[in-house]
Parts: sequence; structure tokens; C-alpha cells
Amino acid sequence: MSLTLPLLAAITAALAWNLERPVYRHKWGHALSFVFGWLVGELAPFVVAVEVLLVLAALAGEGLSGVVDTLSLLVLLISWGVMLRHYSGGGDAALIIEQALCRALGDDYRQRISPALSARFPLAVLPSVLARPFRLDLPEVTRVKDIQYAEEQGIRLCLDIYHRDDMPRGCPVLFQIHGGGWTEKLGSKNEQARPLMNHMAARGWVCVSVDYRLSPTATFPAHIIDCKRALAWVRENVSRWGGDPTFIVATGGSAGGHLSSLLALSANDPAWQPGFEGVDTRVQGCVPFYGVYDFTERSGLKQNRVLFEALESSIMKTPYAAAPDAYAQASPLSRVHADAPPFLVIHGDRDSLCPVAEAKLFARTLAGVSESPVAYAEIPGAQHAFDIFRSLRSELVMHGVERFLAHLHTARLASMRPEQGATDSTGGQLGR
Repeated sequence: MSLTLPLLAAITAALAWNLERPVYRHKWGHALSFVFGWLVGELAPFVVAVEVLLVLAALAGEGLSGVVDTLSLLVLLISWGVMLRHYSGGGDAALIIEQALCRALGDDYRQRISPALSARFPLAVLPSVLARPFRLDLPEVTRVKDIQYAEEQGIRLCLDIYHRDDMPRGCPVLFQIHGGGWTEKLGSKNEQARPLMNHMAARGWVCVSVDYRLSPTATFPAHIIDCKRALAWVRENVSRWGGDPTFIVATGGSAGGHLSSLLALSANDPAWQPGFEGVDTRVQGCVPFYGVYDFTERSGLKQNRVLFEALESSIMKTPYAAAPDAYAQASPLSRVHADAPPFLVIHGDRDSLCPVAEAKLFARTLAGVSESPVAYAEIPGAQHAFDIFRSLRSELVMHGVERFLAHLHTARLASMRPEQGATDSTGGQLGR
């Protein structure tokens, strides 16, 4: 008897189970749960298609023999159904993020968005987009790579700029901070958030993706200092690519979600702006994805001690017990305040790496004190890093982010005096 079908059935059943019941608490199991949940969850139709071909090839060569093969085929059919249901459930993200925006901005928020911007909102996710999940770049967008913005300790710090080919002027700016556990070789500006940056650049935004020093070579707060230095460089130079230096929104995922939130909540903190204390490092909004919002142990929401161990050994390089104030100051949860910019906090409800409960606590705490809108979207079925490539779930979330950004930009334009000749990034005059 061949083991092909039973082995494939066992593997497929485990993958399907992991989609529904991710591992959170096991020290290393949560990382494996993330990897397989992320890839299978956002690529389920392709996983199923490959497995179907494998099964057909096995049946063509060996046929279906015995009870074990029959049961294996049944397990495969059920597991494939679970995978495809999980993928199609990504369609629920549209309603979830729309409800989040309505709660934070008002049910009529779409009516208050500039028609020049809302006219370009996607009406649906095209099948042609889903058929090419790794098509991250768009032909109408130019990416200028590896522009040096600083050099620290012999390390060249660079950023990439994405802009529409015709380079309109006065474009709002999206400032992207990559994730990767604040750690070398786990992330860079080259692969993260490219669908979002290309999408927004095609809509007339200038998008900037930045590198920063990473641990264990770097010790916090070097990471956030570099991000602020990059923001200072962008504010001074982005107009060369058509960007508006007075309107910048920060975003990032995972460690980038932490750093973008920290950037937005620690504007003009001289302790984190050595040598450029006088530069305005305020941003006009923040969209963190699946971030870490608390380096301390106060909430008790961490599901394992992996983060604390990494912080103590590699990132903060000091025990929490010896420097609780430093850990608190590095936590966005400790820095919420009334003058915070508008936030859209996005997190998956099946995130194995960063607990969704912490994101919920951060959004609730920030909303309780901030005078600006705070939207919180908990995406059903979403694992960590669900937006790295194109899927039904990630595309619908991206469409919601576009509406949030368009609302912020419209409010900005509306606040400008008519005599300033405010224009949107499509070239249409607003306010006249």
C-alpha cells in the first residue's frame, strides 16, 4: 500500500487545523503556526490546486486501493473545504474595516471625501489581481531605490521612494517602516508593504519605505531615532519627487507597527532626536498593522515570553526589572495623549506572534484620551503579515486603508485657506 495519500492527507489536515486553531503559547510552535497559517491562509486556492494535481497523479499511477486510501481522500476533501472557506472568509474584511471607519469617522465619512479621490476607489477585488498574488508592483509606479538619508556607525541608511510615473505635485506622503522583529536578516524595506505602497502611489501619493539600524548590532532607541531621522530627511527632500512635506502619514507592520505608532506618539521628543532636536517630526496620521504596543509586562496579555527574551538579550539589552521605565517609554501604550494624530489600528484575530488583545487594548486606551479619530479593525481569519502579498483579505483591507487616507487628506485640504490654491494629487483644484 502506498503512503502517498495518507501522508498528504495528514499534512493537509494539520494545515487546515492550524488555520482554525493557531498555536499561541508554545515557545517555538507559535512561530511555525504563523508561517504555515500565513502562507496557507492567504494562498489557499493555490495550495489546494497543487494538492489536487498531486492526488490526481497518485491516483493515475496507483489507483484508489483500500479503506485507508478512501479515508485519506475524504480527509483531503474536508481539509480543502476548510482551506477554501478560510480564504473566501477574507471577504468579511470589507465589512469589518468599513464598520471600523464608520465608528471612528462617522457613518457619512465617505460623503466627506473629495470626489476626485473617491471616484478612484476600487469597487471590487478583480480576479486578475487574485490570480497573481506575487505581482507586487504596478507599471504606472516608479520606484527609486536606495537613496541614502544618513550614515550611522559606518552603516548606510537608505530609503526607497515610490511615485506615479507622471510625478504630480503636492502629493500626500505615506511613510512606511518595515517589520522583522527589530532584528537583522528578518525584514527590510525591499519586500514589505509593496502592494500598499504601489496602490497608493498609483493614486497620487508619494510613498517612502525606510531602513533603520537593527539588533543585535543596534540597541534601542537607535531604531526609532533612525526612523525619526528618515522622517526629517523626507520632510526636507520629498518635494523633489512631488511629495507634500506638510502631510505625512506613518505606517508599518509588526515591529514597523510598533515603530510607526511610537513615531506618531513621540513627535518632537528631543531625547530621540539627537542632533536634530529642532526638526518637526509630527505626522498627520498613523496606520499600524499587527503591531507590538507594549514592551512591559503590566497587561499580562503576552502569550509567551519570546518577546521579553528578545528584548532583554538583543534589542533593549537590559533586563526589564533593571529598567522598567525604559521599557515603558519604548511602548506606544505608555505614550497615548490627547494630541495624537488620527489612527487606524489593524490586527488579525488569529495572529500567532503579536496578541490581538494588546492591539485592542492600545486602540481602546488611545481612543479614550485622543482628540483625533481612532479606528480599530480586527480582521477575521488574518494571521500575522497577512498583507505581504495580494489576497482577497489583504486587498480588501488595503481598500479600507485607502479610504481612511483619503478622508485624512480631504480634511487636510478642506482646512487650508482657499487662497492657498489647495490641489489634490490628481491635479484637480479643491476649495475654489
